[in-house]
Amino acid sequence: MHLYIAEKPSLGRAIAAALPQPQQKGQGWIRCGSGSSAVTVSWCIGHLLEPAEPASYNPAWKNWRADQLPMFPEKWQLTPKTGVAAQLKVLQSLIRKASEITHAGDPDREGQLLVDEVIRYVGTDAPVRRLLINDLTPAAVAKALKQTRDNRDFLRLSDSALARQRADWLYGLNLTRFYTLLYQTKGQQQGQQGVYSVGRVQTPVLGLVVKRDQHIKQFQPQDFFPLEARFHGMEEDSDTRTFSARWVPGEDYQHLLDSENRLLDRSAAEQVAAAVEGRPGKICESRFRDRSEPPPLPLSLSALQIEAGRLFRMAAKEVLDTAQSLYERHQLITYPRSDSRYLPLEHYNQRQQVISAVGKVDINLAEACNTADLQRKTAAWNDKKVDAHHAIIPTSRSSAGGALSGKEAQIYNLISRYYLMQFAADAIHREGKLGVKLGDHLFRTSETAVLQPGWKALELKLRDAKAKPEKPALPRLGTGDPVLCDGTQVLQQQTQPPKHFTDATLLAAMTNIARFVDDPELRKTLRETDGLGTEATRAAILETLFKRDYLFRDGRHIRASDKGKSLINALPDSVSKPDRTAVWEATLEAIQRGEAQPQQFLDSLKQEIQGFVGCPAPLAPDAAEVATNPDAPHCPKCRAGMVERKGKFGAFYACSRYPGCKGTRPLEDHSPEDGSSQKPVPCPFCFSPLVRRKSKKGWFWGCSSFPACRQTVNDLNGKPDLPAKTVI
Repeated sequence: MHLYIAEKPSLGRAIAAALPQPQQKGQGWIRCGSGSSAVTVSWCIGHLLEPAEPASYNPAWKNWRADQLPMFPEKWQLTPKTGVAAQLKVLQSLIRKASEITHAGDPDREGQLLVDEVIRYVGTDAPVRRLLINDLTPAAVAKALKQTRDNRDFLRLSDSALARQRADWLYGLNLTRFYTLLYQTKGQQQGQQGVYSVGRVQTPVLGLVVKRDQHIKQFQPQDFFPLEARFHGMEEDSDTRTFSARWVPGEDYQHLLDSENRLLDRSAAEQVAAAVEGRPGKICESRFRDRSEPPPLPLSLSALQIEAGRLFRMAAKEVLDTAQSLYERHQLITYPRSDSRYLPLEHYNQRQQVISAVGKVDINLAEACNTADLQRKTAAWNDKKVDAHHAIIPTSRSSAGGALSGKEAQIYNLISRYYLMQFAADAIHREGKLGVKLGDHLFRTSETAVLQPGWKALELKLRDAKAKPEKPALPRLGTGDPVLCDGTQVLQQQTQPPKHFTDATLLAAMTNIARFVDDPELRKTLRETDGLGTEATRAAILETLFKRDYLFRDGRHIRASDKGKSLINALPDSVSKPDRTAVWEATLEAIQRGEAQPQQFLDSLKQEIQGFVGCPAPLAPDAAEVATNPDAPHCPKCRAGMVERKGKFGAFYACSRYPGCKGTRPLEDHSPEDGSSQKPVPCPFCFSPLVRRKSKKGWFWGCSSFPACRQTVNDLNGKPDLPAKTVI
């Protein structure tokens, strides 16, 4: 029997519709065809299995106790999820009978794992193929059925998903228990009740909102004083229209500027105004051009959520749920959980059918469909940029599977507009820039206007956006032309605090997380990753924060609750900031590419967790030997106790955690200058052990988690110069 396992029932039904008929339907399966060639289609309902609870590994872990932390399972277990056990039994029976299996999970990390884990849980010797479906229309499904691949090609994708799942268990459960217990027993939070959940992604997202709220609350407005001057040409044949330009403070005024080069001293602006008013000057910069702007790429899920949040004020989960309905129920768009904004070249051949379908589904776009330039091919079609899935676009289906709701119509219209933009002309902008020199003072002004809208005619505008008055065109003056300053004005404006996050801006922050990272090297690395979370999980992360009362909505703004603020203020920066969790996401991507190993990632994470909860690293079988030799030095890598070992070059100290840690040191190095023979002292920010290091300026103490944590502490007679209460 050939068995297809889809991720969800709707996908299973779409596959069955493209297979030979007739159909025989059972509870949780569909048999297609007849005789020896019949195949069976079944499905998961999302994850049918989930990581086991702590008590399944150790009965002592059932109760929340600090002395039981950290919790590190020796052998991972999965348990059936409640509510879907019946479907799991159906799949168990079918998998055991199957002679061939086709894995039809969604084409992403989680889609790969949730079918793989069921197949592994049941066990089978049958060969497994992989089916990738981005489009649920019958023609697209039928085509995909002919292009299956060996499921082993996707082993790394499955490994990355499994590493993510286990990392979330380790990080979330250990830190949630630790900080919940801390709140109940320590400091000002003594007696606090309830669970204070911590997650590798949700907590840094909460940290972004808390920091933004704090910045707004603590913001002190400052007056600043822009200086504007009015000029006109002086030559007889020049254009006599006037123009205004703004003063650019020179080197002599830098001490009077803020970090954004705004002048904070009114008297200085007035002095410059008096010095230039009525004086002649010359054009020192003149640049005019018409610039073409190609259309934006089609939408990924994050781009769709950001745009829908900005235009329609829809929450991220609402956008995802609406797009999922358009994909599954109506089959009007392609796979929505995509992180790509590019399309395969092959898809270009379907452009006429897709555009024709859009004009029938959405009559508001009928004219744009009729005028689309089908000979145009933008940068969106690029096979090298497409991996498991492509950008979200309309399908060739010309009717919905029922009436579209208002939200469904809005999302379909938005996705279709970005697709139609690929067949519209470039937008042409008129751009101009003039610079004026009056003595030692420089004034600049610029202009921009749309000459030919092109694809911008398809762009949606905010309904409540105030139309800005169009600025008059700049006179076409050339470099060296004389001008006269016939008036000045010193303006008084106030600095403004940043705005509270909205769904759109918070999603944009999660996607472009590098902007919120201070370290330049880490920021450079993060620009190449997808940010905090994935396309498929960001909406769920935000919903979790709302459900746990960490965030609340204030109109269209998202703000942190008192509970959320108190948690972030109690956490070390390495937990509440996005740096490390974003690096983890990059590591998962590296695992998917085969450039990193899952076990190394999890071992490193365990060491970090040990530092967070203030526990020493777990010892290997050498623990007893370490206990009998308390004077032995500590490992320079993980700070665990060391034991004496013999090698081919003689005796040496080796880490007691070998092979988990391979730290060594010479036997004669019994009291090393790096301080590792002393009792470990935790980093004040991330609680990883501090290590004594030497620079050109002398000794200092740095975090052993460098470069993830760059905290440093001064050296005081061979020990960290910390308040006594921080040394444990």
